[in-house]
Amino acid sequence: MDLMFLFFIFVLAAFLGFELIAKVPSQLHTPLMSGSNAISGITIVGALIAAGSDDGSVLTTVLGTAAVALAMINVVGGYLVTDRMLGMFKKKTVAKKEDASS
Repeated sequence: MDLMFLFFIFVLAAFLGFELIAKVPSQLHTPLMSGSNAISGITIVGALIAAGSDDGSVLTTVLGTAAVALAMINVVGGYLVTDRMLGMFKKKTVAKKEDASS
């Protein structure tokens, strides 16, 4: 692909991502992050393909490995935040039982 076309796609994706995050209410940021984890899964597949390509370039391997590491940080962080958010919605039965007995 033409480098200018790829740059256009990058700028468009960055603009759309910024507008999406700016317009979403704060209550929906965590579910949005969960959705972005699925997109990071696609990134991981692409990065693994780039890191494992046999084109003889060290730069491709290094950039692919860095992309895998950064995407994995995003996925793990997203799941940890989602788990914390879901923990906030769990009922605290122990505290209610203690209040009822006193």
